[in-house]
Amino acid sequence: MIDPVTDPADHPADHSAELPVDAPLVEVLRGTIVEARHRGVIVVKTPDGETLTSLGDGALLSSTRSTIKAIQALPCVLSGAVDHFALSPRELALVCASHTAEPRHTEGVSALLARAGLREDDLRCGPHAPIDVEAARALVREGQEPRPVHNNCSGKHTGMLLTCRRRGWPIDDYIALTHPLQREIRGLLARLVGLPGPEAITRLGVDGCSAPTFGVAIDGLARAAATLANPDALADAPLAAAIRRITAAMAAHPEMVGGTCRLDTAVMRAAEGALVCKIGAESVYSIAVFPCARYPAGLGVALKIADGGARALRVVVIETLRQLGVLDAPALARLRRFDGVRERNCRGLEIGVNRPVFTLPGR
Repeated sequence: MIDPVTDPADHPADHSAELPVDAPLVEVLRGTIVEARHRGVIVVKTPDGETLTSLGDGALLSSTRSTIKAIQALPCVLSGAVDHFALSPRELALVCASHTAEPRHTEGVSALLARAGLREDDLRCGPHAPIDVEAARALVREGQEPRPVHNNCSGKHTGMLLTCRRRGWPIDDYIALTHPLQREIRGLLARLVGLPGPEAITRLGVDGCSAPTFGVAIDGLARAAATLANPDALADAPLAAAIRRITAAMAAHPEMVGGTCRLDTAVMRAAEGALVCKIGAESVYSIAVFPCARYPAGLGVALKIADGGARALRVVVIETLRQLGVLDAPALARLRRFDGVRERNCRGLEIGVNRPVFTLPGR
């Protein structure tokens, strides 16, 4: 049954609000033939809300999807659940993950559930096959079906359950938009993207893992990322401390945020603690660049490939960080197998490239 809050029949789409001007970002070439083009929006902001540079219209509305997992983890810290259940930084990073269901991920989720007296059946994310190829093959060899613990969002859902346990909230409906946990998350998101309150987030949906997802402008997502990078401007010391705790855990344990084959893990490892990043489905992406010599206040980067094309995402993420000077030559070399530029056929022959065709203004 469709939640009445998100039923398209009750809330007809305003397509004009979703189609501001975007910019060409990637060309797909086969030999010298341009076969396709991907367009999108990139916004780079400082923590004080200033737009440092952008391409396309930052008013483009996008579903947040998994880009906001660090924000969805904030109640777990603010409630005291992280301390009460003695989560290590590695486990806190898992709460922010879109993981690949490698053993370290599934075993970590299972351990957290057991610590809180919860069962895997309490997870409302549903099952899907592991993203990690070897983990998926292992299930087949063992004759097992995928379980909720294999869902890439099971860490996030476990964090939500721990929060509910600590707050004394019901767990059966913890993913309902009206549940106090989801109301708290919506309020935190509104605050960080620069909206006056949770009711200002009016575009709502259901994510692949069944938790709510929220429609926000790419400009707002970049603003939230900038605050994650440097929460000093927040007039809320507990919230700022919770943000720092979460981002420090993600930066220290990128293998828990993604996995062996994941872009997030590769970029954070290459950056060596200079940033945290988070992918979202349909090619939306968020990056928090910590304060450094080049950017003393830090940066927030958000981008969206307009058509959701995944093949363009890696190209745009890495090229954006290159143009901003966040990734140096050694870091870019370490990302070569993840950059998405080269296209190969079934025999491994290089038959084309996905070429970035954008320049950030002022870079």
